[in-house]
Amino acid sequence: MQPRVDFSKAAPGAVKAMLDLEKYVRQSGIETPLLELVRLRASQINGCAYCLDMHTKDARAEGEIEQRLYALSAWRETPFFSDRERAALEWTEAVTEIGKDHVPDSVFEHVRKYFSESELVNLTLAVVAINGWNRLAIPFRAVPGSYQRKAAAG
Repeated sequence: MQPRVDFSKAAPGAVKAMLDLEKYVRQSGIETPLLELVRLRASQINGCAYCLDMHTKDARAEGEIEQRLYALSAWRETPFFSDRERAALEWTEAVTEIGKDHVPDSVFEHVRKYFSESELVNLTLAVVAINGWNRLAIPFRAVPGSYQRKAAAG
């Protein structure tokens, strides 16, 4: 597989804007393991192999267990996720597939039980960010397997 366009070189300002959004999301107070589940679930829905590779590596590095990674696409059918994680995954699916049902009131009412208003906005921005990355990686053919996690700064 060959990339079509190196979007980071073709539009560095756009990538900087995306990275700034990522920085905001990472500093928003939403737990890192939860953010990785959100990134993975949206990437599963969108079929983004590059982002699935990246975020499974990142999730593992953050201590995520294989069992939960393998079961993520069937999260509703497993006991492996907390109520808060389930709410975040439900929200991720609804926002990612926004054209399907336009995020029903029932989903909003359920999810808001587990997230404050500011957390819900920040969670939504996390979904926006990964959907944006998916929409760059898929059409420009970012190569799965090429991502290597950087060592944590000491």
